[in-house]
Amino acid sequence: MASIKPVEKASQDFTAELASLRDDVAKLNSSLSKFIRTRSTARTNTVFDAVDNAQQKIAGKAQDPVDRASTDLKTTIEHKPMVAALIAMVAGILVGLLSRGRK
Repeated sequence: MASIKPVEKASQDFTAELASLRDDVAKLNSSLSKFIRTRSTARTNTVFDAVDNAQQKIAGKAQDPVDRASTDLKTTIEHKPMVAALIAMVAGILVGLLSRGRK
């Protein structure tokens, strides 16, 4: 009977330490989440600012209609590469058929 009390005491101590560890992990998780959220917001703002600056530079350079069309075409190709590849393939086939001649 004398050996049961130390086991119960050790079990209670272990439970208390485990609860303390859980609290510490929860606090660490909260702090890490807040840190990551803050850093990602800062990076996102930096990226958006860079994109805005680039768009302003592009808009400033594209005064000529040819330059504007070129910029629009580049933007379209960047946003829809599969459509651009399909159009290029069809254009290539048409040029090939027209340049082949008739028999």
